[in-house]
Amino acid sequence: MSELSSLSKRSVHILKNDQQALNAAYQVADEALVNRNIRDQQRILPYEAIEHLSQKGLGGIRIPKRYGGAFVSNKTLAQVFRILSKADSNVGQIPQNQISLLNLIDLMGNEEQKKRVFGEILAGKRLANGGPERQSKDSKTVHTTLIQNGEVWVLNGEKFYSTGSIFADWLAIKALHPEGHVVLVLVNRFTNGIEIEDDWNGFGQRTTASGTIKLNQVHIDPALIFDERLLTQAPNYRGAYSQLMQVAIDVGIAEAAFTDLISAVKKARPVIDANVEKACLEHFTIQETGKLQVLLDAAIALLDDAAEYLDELDSQFEVTDAQAARASILVAEAKVYANDAALTISEKLLELGGSRASLSQHNLDQHWRNARVHTLHDPVRWKIHAIGNYYLNGVFPARHAWI
Repeated sequence: MSELSSLSKRSVHILKNDQQALNAAYQVADEALVNRNIRDQQRILPYEAIEHLSQKGLGGIRIPKRYGGAFVSNKTLAQVFRILSKADSNVGQIPQNQISLLNLIDLMGNEEQKKRVFGEILAGKRLANGGPERQSKDSKTVHTTLIQNGEVWVLNGEKFYSTGSIFADWLAIKALHPEGHVVLVLVNRFTNGIEIEDDWNGFGQRTTASGTIKLNQVHIDPALIFDERLLTQAPNYRGAYSQLMQVAIDVGIAEAAFTDLISAVKKARPVIDANVEKACLEHFTIQETGKLQVLLDAAIALLDDAAEYLDELDSQFEVTDAQAARASILVAEAKVYANDAALTISEKLLELGGSRASLSQHNLDQHWRNARVHTLHDPVRWKIHAIGNYYLNGVFPARHAWI
């Protein structure tokens, strides 16, 4: 029995279409919302919500149909992540890496590898990333090594920002191959020599388990090594695809903040000088709320537009450099608005909700904290630069996972 198949089987529903995926997302979101505030305040990891997500089949919604997956549209994928993130952005962020990694495996893997991995994911296995390293000069630099001793392959190194690793059955580890290039290696997370520490202590996205993975002489299956050089052999839109889900998470945070803003304002007392009975009747508050709704609508519209363009590319046998660049730019534009919507609405929630909104029992500050931490991923100042350079000078954005 392989190391991947040795893990206990989950009872998993196999989703067949987009509507089933959306229904499943709403069901998981309903559960995730129930104890969200307690989990955030006490740093309790969302084990039940993530297990429910797996059982509902959401972990494999973009696996191609020929391997048994639903291969939902990118627009549906974005909506699923909006739904999850509106309920709890931690629950939204945790599976994002799995969906992105499965796309990489589809691009890099051979038929045997894809059948094996996709089949296990559809059976309910979970996959988490082990890519970034804490002390490297940038997010692409890798010091973790893969060493071959005869027929034995061994991993050594340390990873950080390993979102969802505690919930995972497998870890996807980026490492330096003995020949000097970077590879992605899948490994059973319970293999001897693997230590996972839940030492993530950011003030937002507190329960994503984005901590440390330590790898000490970890034996791996060489059949699960993927050569990342294959990603550069032909144009692809893996960066736009990965970023689409990041945008959806930010939009979900903005939607959650706006919902709480409406509720908070309706409970708030008006400013004395407004001469109205309720805060929701104050002219300036009405105006600010209208502006925020427009900002949120714009973010959603740009997200949908970008997703629809990716759906167009999905229908093609291959894409051009120009199309891949266009995909990244459209997603970057959506990211700029989603960033602003999440941060602005979550801050305005506290302003317009008044002093009562600051009481810790309401935990309304979680939206701003989550927005601020999550939007630090792939900062929009570089998105704006890429957008301007594209339209002004015809320069295509760099091709990697962060644009």
